[in-house]
Parts: sequence; structure tokens; C-alpha cells
Amino acid sequence: MQSFIKNLDIHAQGLWLAIVISLILFIYALLMPKKEISWRDFYITFGIIGFFAWLSDSVFGKMLDIVDFGNPKITGIGEFFSYSLIPSSLAVIYLNYFKRENKWILAIVFTIISTLIEWGMIKVGYMKTHGWGFFVSIPFYFVIFLLILPLHKKIIKCKS
Repeated sequence: MQSFIKNLDIHAQGLWLAIVISLILFIYALLMPKKEISWRDFYITFGIIGFFAWLSDSVFGKMLDIVDFGNPKITGIGEFFSYSLIPSSLAVIYLNYFKRENKWILAIVFTIISTLIEWGMIKVGYMKTHGWGFFVSIPFYFVIFLLILPLHKKIIKCKS
């Protein structure tokens, strides 16, 4: 039991922010009125984005060691929530409001939201970067929201 509690990394500085943001986004994604996506789209998007979030954690967090969440030697509850819920929930929320007409404004708004979440995680001390500049994330987020997620939506809406 002692080992289990230690592996949760519940004493990590700033853990509260990761958990609060994760839960707020996830609950909103579940309860929001579905406008532009169905529950099927929700399910597919949540799984695919979650997979790529964990893949990026493996590459950037473990292999390249350019970012750590909490204790770098433990994948605690905060890191689990951060990679499992935040990117997937943001993607689902984004796609729920996405239309061709609001593509640019939505990409800008969600880039700002993602940047603020990252900034907050750094400020409370939960996220620590090693060679990853904070401003490198901004174009990364923008490309995801402007190009990758609309392409993802087009693919999952394709009937053939």
C-alpha cells in the first residue's frame, strides 16, 4: 500500500492544478451539448488524441527528457490526468464548436487556452522543462488546432 501511494506522486508541487484542470475539462466535454460531434466522434477523438498524447509523453518526456510532470521518476496521478484528460478533452471541445467559418478564431482561442494551461503548470511548479522553450509550444498548438484536428474530423466523418 505504501508503494502504491508513493507511486501516485500526491506530494508533487502544483499537482492540484493538473487535477483541477483535467477534471473541469473532462466534465465539460462530457456534459456539453453536442453540436458538431456525435458520441461516436467523441469516443474516437478521445481515444486517438489520448494515444498521441501518451506517445508524445514517451518521446518528449521519457526518451528526450525535455519535460517532467511532478517527480520525473514516477508517472503519478497528475501526469496520468494531464496526458489522459487534458489533450483529449480540449480536442473534443474544439471539434464540438468547429465549423469552417470559425476555424481561425477557434484555433487562436484554443491555442491561447492550451498555452495558458502550460504556463499555469509551469508557474505552480508542476511542469518542469529541460530545453523546451515555452514559446515553442505556441506554434505546435496552433498547427494542431488549425490543421490536424480539422483533418481528423474530416477523416472520422468520412463514410467510406
